[in-house]
Amino acid sequence: MRLAIRHTTRYRFDRPVKHGLQRLRLFPKGTQGQRVLDWSFDYENAREEFSYEDQNCNRVMLLSVTQDAQDVVITCSGTVMTQDEAGVIGQHSGHMPLWAFLGATDLTRPGPGTRKLVEGLDQNGGRLDLLHGLSARIRDRVRYETGRTGVETTAEQAVSGGCGVCQDHAHIFIAAARFLGIPARYVSGYLMMDDRVDQSATHAWAEGHVPGLGWVGFDVSNGISPDPRYVRLASGRDYREAAPVLGTSLGASAEGLTVNLAVEQQQAEQ
Repeated sequence: MRLAIRHTTRYRFDRPVKHGLQRLRLFPKGTQGQRVLDWSFDYENAREEFSYEDQNCNRVMLLSVTQDAQDVVITCSGTVMTQDEAGVIGQHSGHMPLWAFLGATDLTRPGPGTRKLVEGLDQNGGRLDLLHGLSARIRDRVRYETGRTGVETTAEQAVSGGCGVCQDHAHIFIAAARFLGIPARYVSGYLMMDDRVDQSATHAWAEGHVPGLGWVGFDVSNGISPDPRYVRLASGRDYREAAPVLGTSLGASAEGLTVNLAVEQQQAEQ
């Protein structure tokens, strides 16, 4: 599937910015089932300082905000070719050892709610079946609901509250999988919706490690493993290591954030 993507993020600050930095992980990964055909960036009131590859093999770009600016616009766009791999990304590689994805982070630390969640899960089959069962249980017990959680909400808070969005579902999956001794990680990216082109946010899901297959994706919110409608941007131990855009500023605070995202299938050129 050939997917055309255009993603614009607009910041409005309450007063002129003295100093600001934006950390972008907005480069689709060339992985199994995904090939980047073209990708470009455009900025207003910001400039690129440098880029690097982080510990999770994500390409990261640092932007500085133009001094005294009150509006910043970041736009990326391009075309990605995808194919169906049933959510299988393949064997682990990169700078982080596999065991690093077994440890809890502040956002994925298990508590009583997480431990109760995994009670009674069938662990007599293979690991893949266990992870599919875990995904289904989270979707059943933690309903998808916007406006009740935020980027600082932990997995334990979300599972105890019984609701959340894709980020929360991913964090709960990761916390529970690691509690069961299974390496797991967070993935940020894009999803082409079946009913619309324009969207207001990126997507998130989780991956668990299965011997013989490697990393396998689980989109708890939609109850499926990623298919050709998905584009991976970044991965990490939790949201903070894979967030598409993170920013800091001095002398001002963001009073408005608008995201415009369009993901649509593009017919192959003849």
